[in-house]
Amino acid sequence: MKTLIYTLLVLSICLLVFNTTLLNFDALLEGQSKIAVIGILASLCSVLLLWILLVSKKIKEKTKQ
Repeated sequence: MKTLIYTLLVLSICLLVFNTTLLNFDALLEGQSKIAVIGILASLCSVLLLWILLVSKKIKEKTKQ
């Protein structure tokens, strides 16, 4: 399970970097840049959720001991 979480975390970070390269800072909310902003927000949400899942797994392991 941990390898799956870490793999998804790496993929999400890669998507975040890729979408950052697509940004047009002159017009952030127009055309392709708008899609890139949405992709960046989605990637940030998935990174946050996966990080929360990892922390909860660590807490669960510590409480079982």
